[in-house]
Amino acid sequence: MPLLYDDFAWLRQRVLRLSGLVLGHDTHALVETRLASLVREERVADVTALVARLRAQPDGSPLHQRLAEALANHETAFFRDAAVFDALRSTVLPALLARRGRTRTLRIWCAACAYGQEPYSVAMTLAETGLLITGWTVRILATDFSTRALVRASEARYDAQEIHRGLTPLLRQRYFHAERDGWRLNERVRKPVEFRPLNLMEDFPPEAPVDLVFLRNVMIYWDGPTRRAVLARVRRMLHPDGYLVLGAAEAAPLAEDGFSRSLIGQTSWYRPAPLPAALEEASGRAHPRPGATP
Repeated sequence: MPLLYDDFAWLRQRVLRLSGLVLGHDTHALVETRLASLVREERVADVTALVARLRAQPDGSPLHQRLAEALANHETAFFRDAAVFDALRSTVLPALLARRGRTRTLRIWCAACAYGQEPYSVAMTLAETGLLITGWTVRILATDFSTRALVRASEARYDAQEIHRGLTPLLRQRYFHAERDGWRLNERVRKPVEFRPLNLMEDFPPEAPVDLVFLRNVMIYWDGPTRRAVLARVRRMLHPDGYLVLGAAEAAPLAEDGFSRSLIGQTSWYRPAPLPAALEEASGRAHPRPGATP
């Protein structure tokens, strides 16, 4: 039975609240395709029966979480958008190291990390500079709302197709070892990466400010209000002299989002900028900065 209009409208609103994903009016076929595996897992007749079961579940139920995960796009690759990693290696990382020489601590956050290729690409970039063996404390926080994706990411195992997407033979030889069913990243590069569940639609737990945020290829699926709310939370997590990098196809933050743009190589990076006093006061009242006294 095809997906009914009312059921599709309910799905669109439910997924928007769960993950910020905006499903267009013309995505019926895509939704039915992506939910096919969930239909099989739940042993129901079709998507309409699945929606009936979902409607009977309370908010926050495991089935609702699995719905959001099934509709999310976890497509990614190692060193995706090579120009970003060129800029990281040549300019952004040296600038951060110069400013963090006293504490010798570097904190990086990869949001919406999917199966881990991005945080591991960052870790390999740091390893190539020798930073992982020079006495610095390096922490790469990798988060995603999908617990299934995080389990896969933490295992750091990739099949032949994944290992050849964006990874050079030299890096594969240097940082991976072959296993029976694929390749696994070595312990030295896995060690600084910490995986943690986090839904960007929710308030972030208090954290020490991070120096660099990767928030790439996720906001492209959101509407304007969701995008502005998440950027406000990200800005509060970011060190005042830190950097934010977005996906190449994503629109730049607006001035009222509190970021200024810097062109580094062929990529745009964003730095926290002063907000107008009224916006800063309102933002502080709604969400104190991590570590601030309420």
